Amino acid sequence: MNANWLKVVIAAFFEVFWVIGLKHADSFLSWVGTAIAIFISFYLMIMVGRQLPVGTVYAVFVGLGTAGTVFSDILFFDEPFNIGKILLIFALLVGVIGLKLVTKEGVDS
Repeated sequence: MNANWLKVVIAAFFEVFWVIGLKHADSFLSWVGTAIAIFISFYLMIMVGRQLPVGTVYAVFVGLGTAGTVFSDILFFDEPFNIGKILLIFALLVGVIGLKLVTKEGVDS
């Protein structure tokens, strides 16, 4: 995995934090943390979008963020475990990985 795809993974990691923050932030500091996570996440996305096809980057970002958010809900917020939901997230991740595998590394500018 090259540095640009690593940035997409990091951006998705921060997306999980800001999505959780939007639901659970209840103090000034937690809102500041949410805003910082939003900034980092989108900054990385903008930077990577200059090097890789933006549609694929966005699909991978959202797919990883969705999977991370669902798993975080199950692990940390007592969301019920549902095998159907897990299978659908797995299917989403297979599609995201497939998009990454068929995407050329450089964008003609």
